[in-house]
Amino acid sequence: MKKEIALFGGTGLIGSDILDVLKDDKDYSLIRVITRRAVELNNKKFSNIIIDFNNYKSIKDSIKGCRAVFVSIGTTQSKVKWDLKEYKKIDYKIPIDIAKACIENNINKYLIVSSAGANINAKGFYLSLKGEIEKNIISTGIKNIYIFRPSLLIGKRSEYRFGEKIAQVIMPIFSFLLPDNFKPIKSMYVAKSMVTESKKTINKTNFYHFTEIMNILND
Repeated sequence: MKKEIALFGGTGLIGSDILDVLKDDKDYSLIRVITRRAVELNNKKFSNIIIDFNNYKSIKDSIKGCRAVFVSIGTTQSKVKWDLKEYKKIDYKIPIDIAKACIENNINKYLIVSSAGANINAKGFYLSLKGEIEKNIISTGIKNIYIFRPSLLIGKRSEYRFGEKIAQVIMPIFSFLLPDNFKPIKSMYVAKSMVTESKKTINKTNFYHFTEIMNILND
């Protein structure tokens, strides 16, 4: 029997690193890379499925039969021209729709990239929204939920973000001054830990910050 998994956000920083990890992984035979536009995938294990993310049935059909679903999807406020309603439609609605589709398809492993500091009661829009997303995903009742909360990601994005590029240079220098949960971390480390954890049955919701992610890699 083929062990199929699905990945949303395969063109992003962590998503592309997840694909790099999976291309040589022997436990998963087929990876569905679900996108809104066609992408070039140079591995026979990868299958690009193009869907309308505003169509719930498309999401549901795209993951049917999968063992696990990885979610590393999102946008930036600048990309949606600072339209918070549009931002929420992407960052909030899509991950929750994917979680609901997992329940309907009897998929019991859901892995998502959130953010360090995510808290529904946070004062800032971004972190409170991340907390709200987490809460709603947990409320779906998926048996195994893996929530990864990295801080600043170190890695090469396909698109240039000036402020983040500066932070990637400066923050590692002062990382020893930061609480562990907020230390910058390589995106590849997050990707490797996600793939590793996806093979474990935890029967609960787990949160992974800097320390937990590094411990997984060192096991």
